Amino acid sequence: MLQLIGRSSSHFTRVAAMFAHELGVPYELVAVHDITSSDSQVFAGNPALKLPSLRTESGLVFGCENICRKLARLSTRPRRIVWPEQEEDDEARNAHELLWHAMAAQVQWVIGTMVAKLPADNVYFAKGRAGFEGALQWLDAHVEAVLRALPPRDLSLFEVALFCLVEHLTFRQSLPVAPYPRLVAFAQTFGQRPSAQATPYRFDAR
Repeated sequence: MLQLIGRSSSHFTRVAAMFAHELGVPYELVAVHDITSSDSQVFAGNPALKLPSLRTESGLVFGCENICRKLARLSTRPRRIVWPEQEEDDEARNAHELLWHAMAAQVQWVIGTMVAKLPADNVYFAKGRAGFEGALQWLDAHVEAVLRALPPRDLSLFEVALFCLVEHLTFRQSLPVAPYPRLVAFAQTFGQRPSAQATPYRFDAR
C-alpha cells in the first residue's frame, strides 16, 4: 500500500488523492498534523517542509504534480490524461501558471494570517492577496475557453487542481467565491465525479 503523506484539508494533497481514485491506485493517508513544524521528518523527509509526499516501494516522491505522474505510471487502469506540456496554446499555459500561483498564494494567506495570526495588512500578505485575487479573476474570465481547448481526455491535471482550489476557497474561508461564477459552475459540475465525492475536505483527527 502506498502512503500519501499530507492533510485532508490540503488542496495539494487532494489533487493527488483524486488522481489515485481516478487511476484505481490504493493508498493510505498519513496525516501531517503540525504544519508549523521545522522537522523534515514530520513531512516524510521532504527537506522543503511541504505537502504532499508519496512513499512507495522505491522511495519518496515530493510534490503534487510529481505524485500524480507517479500514480499514472503505477496504475493498471488505462486513462487518457492531459498533462501541462501537452497544451501548447499560450492561454492554456497561462492558466496553468496562474492556477499554481493561486494555490500557493492561498497557502501563504492561510499560514500567515490564520495560523500564524500575522496582520493581514502587512505588505507581504496584502500583495499576496491582491495577486491571489488577480489570478482568480483571470481564471474566471478564461476558464471556459481553456476547457474547450483541452484535448480529448478522461482526466487532466488542470481540471483536478482547479476544482480542488475552488472548493478550498470556501472550505478555508479565504476568499468569497461569488466574484468567480464560472469557476463555481465548473466546480459544481466537476464535483459530481466519484473521485471528488470520495475526497471531501476535512480536518484530520489526531
